[in-house]
Amino acid sequence: MSSVRPQGERIKVALADDSYLVREAVSQILARHPRIDLVAVCEDRDSLLAAVESERPGVVVTDIRMPPQRDEEGIEIASRLRDSHPDVGVVVLSQYAEPRYGLALLAAGSDGRAYMLKERVGDEGQLVAAIEAVAHGGSFMDARVVEAMIKERGKAERSPLSELTPRELEILGLIAQGKSNGKIGEELYLSKRAVEKHINSILLKLDLPEAQEVSRRVMATLIYLSAAEGSAPAR
Repeated sequence: MSSVRPQGERIKVALADDSYLVREAVSQILARHPRIDLVAVCEDRDSLLAAVESERPGVVVTDIRMPPQRDEEGIEIASRLRDSHPDVGVVVLSQYAEPRYGLALLAAGSDGRAYMLKERVGDEGQLVAAIEAVAHGGSFMDARVVEAMIKERGKAERSPLSELTPRELEILGLIAQGKSNGKIGEELYLSKRAVEKHINSILLKLDLPEAQEVSRRVMATLIYLSAAEGSAPAR
């Protein structure tokens, strides 16, 4: 963030959530807090972005999924504001302790960003702490989300795919698409011998049993696809 808000200054907050009950609950908490001015309450992405322009809040508190797509509007808003309004902190509320959401939110940096589970919203102290943290250029991550991110990283490190080089992963991805050695070589501008060498290394690192070549390729594909879905199969 390009500037830091003075400690003790009241924080202007814009809130967005498509759930009426959540909006009311959070609004009541924020409206009664002496260091917070609730300047806008919105129910979708577009009205929130309009409120940012008209009300100039210091912090946005937003649901992760809202109209129009009900997908990852909260993450999208955080990304857009980092470019258009770098001084605006963003607290994303979610009912999902999903590592991928936390990683997406922090992809461009953790300063001025917070990820908080909705089940914690009733704890005024945590909500206000998250708002104050991002208002002053800091960050706040729900403990359960951090725990999930650590578990996900550990799972990835235990995956047999962690032994492969970036080039080997690229080739395995093409194998999973059903491409022959010749097609892989054409796509990656590699000789047939180079492709075969990479594939032999892949099969060796994945510790696949000696069998017909086709069977080993199928097994390698299953490992690749399973890891992509979040869990590598036992071998």
